[in-house]
Amino acid sequence: MEKTAFRFFFIYFFIQAVPLDWKYFRNLFSINWLDLHFRDIFYLSRYTPQFFSTPENATGWGINSFADWGVVLVIAVIGAAIWSAADRKHKEYNQLYYWLRVILRYRLAIGLIAYAFLKIYPMQSPLPSISNLNTHYGDFNAWKIFSLTLGIVPDYQSFLGLVELLAAALLFFRKTASIGAFLVLPFTGNVFMSNLAYEGGEYVYSFYLITIALFLFAYDGKRLFTLLTLEQPTLPNRFHPKFTDWQKSARLVLKSAFVFVFIFLYGYKTYAVYHKEGSYHFPKTAGLPNASGLYNVKEFRINNQVLPYSVTDPIRWQDVVFEKWATISIRSNQKTPLEEAKTEEIFLNDQDRNYEEAGSGGRQYYSYQIDAANQTLILQNKNKNRPSDKLTLNYERPNANQIILSGHNEKQEPVYVVLEKINKKYLLDEVAREGRQKLMKL
Repeated sequence: MEKTAFRFFFIYFFIQAVPLDWKYFRNLFSINWLDLHFRDIFYLSRYTPQFFSTPENATGWGINSFADWGVVLVIAVIGAAIWSAADRKHKEYNQLYYWLRVILRYRLAIGLIAYAFLKIYPMQSPLPSISNLNTHYGDFNAWKIFSLTLGIVPDYQSFLGLVELLAAALLFFRKTASIGAFLVLPFTGNVFMSNLAYEGGEYVYSFYLITIALFLFAYDGKRLFTLLTLEQPTLPNRFHPKFTDWQKSARLVLKSAFVFVFIFLYGYKTYAVYHKEGSYHFPKTAGLPNASGLYNVKEFRINNQVLPYSVTDPIRWQDVVFEKWATISIRSNQKTPLEEAKTEEIFLNDQDRNYEEAGSGGRQYYSYQIDAANQTLILQNKNKNRPSDKLTLNYERPNANQIILSGHNEKQEPVYVVLEKINKKYLLDEVAREGRQKLMKL
């Protein structure tokens, strides 16, 4: 029975951990290794076998589903049955068990490292944008609330990343692998429960890492239970693989290369993006100079008709936010389906970076281009459900606190808007500047 169980688990975890999917190699060979980006290493580390196509894994880099697990399970059952029928001579599989643990140790380690550096340099959940800070709490979906809540405590986020990195480092060594796996269970278990509670999209992947950690911890789990709980003597596992000199050298080279790529190179590449951009979630293109902030819509005209301020009018703008980057958000009562971004994705192009509007209602988010010579802004709604929503607006800046916009909306109706800047203070900025010990007054 024990040998049959091992055969099943060997086939199951081998398929789950070792890249066999052709889409993985297609993407692997498409990487520009002379201009490597940290996103390339991140996606390499997040491999899971995919048998069914979903919107989340259309590129081949996505996360698999429980349906894919079912296919692996069936293959493992059939494979174990054939193996059991064909191999009745082996009395033990200590050598295979050792190598399976090696594969799973390193697979789990890179899965942890990939997310660890995104937290150590707090980019996975960035600080809220000005638009997010001026969005009603009830307009956020559950996952956006979770992400924003983590984003406002970057030091805690960095601490979480260090815990992940510590667990990964322990997994590199056979003698400390069980300790590393034990650390993963409550940490990634919390990630799994958070994804379920806040409707996140990585509950399958986090549970995938948990199953690997459970299998690794089971190696010493029974002995630890006997020793610590039953307080009875127990013997360590004394199996040690024998390596020739060249195998020892190859093992050292491979381990060093692994550590170099997934810790030093990936860590450096991640820090470079953090130092240069601050976050990979927000666009890189700079916005209108000296314009960032919250603006009250003092006057709003459409078709030369003045519309008074209203929280129920779907046409009348209530306020406008200019971000530091090339995004404008407009608060109105216009209803639009929410965009979703429930899995961790790293995009290079500004038009694909949808974190700021994902899971956020109550505002329309526009990317824009600046024609400084003609003082014109060309706006494009970032919501993929509204591709035809484009505005061309001329801008005037009578003074530092006022912007006048005039032009045409997506229906080619003339619009005229007077914006006045609100010098609003934010608690996060005040605490960062003054510290937590002083009394805050906004």
